[in-house]
Amino acid sequence: MLGVVVLGACAGWPLISAAGHDARPEGVLLAVLAVAAGYAAGRMSGSLLPVVAPCAGALAGLALAVAMPRVPPGPQFTTPLGHTGAVAALLVLATGGACCAAWATPVPALRFGLRTLAAGIAVAGAAIGSAAGCVASAVVLLCSLAAGRMRRRGPGIAGLALAAVLVTGTVWAVAANVLPAGLASALEGPLGEHRVRLWRDALRLAHRNSALGVGPGRFGELSGTASESLLPDGKPHSAPLQQAAEQGLVGILLLATAFCWILYALWRSPRSTPVVLTAGAALTALAAIAAIGNALSFTTVSAGAGLLAGLATAHPWVAGVPAS
Repeated sequence: MLGVVVLGACAGWPLISAAGHDARPEGVLLAVLAVAAGYAAGRMSGSLLPVVAPCAGALAGLALAVAMPRVPPGPQFTTPLGHTGAVAALLVLATGGACCAAWATPVPALRFGLRTLAAGIAVAGAAIGSAAGCVASAVVLLCSLAAGRMRRRGPGIAGLALAAVLVTGTVWAVAANVLPAGLASALEGPLGEHRVRLWRDALRLAHRNSALGVGPGRFGELSGTASESLLPDGKPHSAPLQQAAEQGLVGILLLATAFCWILYALWRSPRSTPVVLTAGAALTALAAIAAIGNALSFTTVSAGAGLLAGLATAHPWVAGVPAS
């Protein structure tokens, strides 16, 4: 019930924020629908096929990540920031699915094979040129292995929440230009000047329109940096900053609430602690990628996130009757 309320609010607020503007809330609504559909599919398939379903999801995510660079060129793929975030996100979700399947099976040989698949996904990230995807997938795999030694999931969930807060806070600090000069230079170098300028435009728009935001889909029209790109995609390439700029304070609070709801659902999940913490690690890595990139603008990523969350919170099917 809580999830329905959260997703309903995430779908309703963009319509309110769009009122009075020439805004385009369709993209946000599609993302919410993708998360909801993925979550429902994950809950159902996870109950019936706790090993096969996440394994199939992992293979599908890997296939999409490998195929994505071959998509015909277009604005969202040829901008300076490109589709890197989406590829990394798909690799992370695929790794999380493979590791969840490994913890769900009681067969040692199959568990080893699924972990080998997870390691192969990280290697595939390096092979297709996604350094972020390779590193993030390796981190998820290591976190999954460490999760097997944890008896309680509460501290692990709290640690994941703290990691997400630190990444988001760092992004916000870079955009606000409040970091010490040395640290700011060290961070802005890898991020790129164009990305940082987009973030600062988003933060300025958020400050000027803190209540309702400028309206969904309007960042590209109002950002001078975005208009300077040869093939602009109209995104600030940071989910928190995009929410703040386009949907105001309520929008960013709803995004944070949605992530907290997922962590809460994982904490209450009837699945084993290793499965829960593995899924949580993958979704936290996705949140970090989305904080510094454009990953959540891709429907496949949103649906994959919902699917993994659903798989990790599914009630086991016992004697033909789902557990209550």
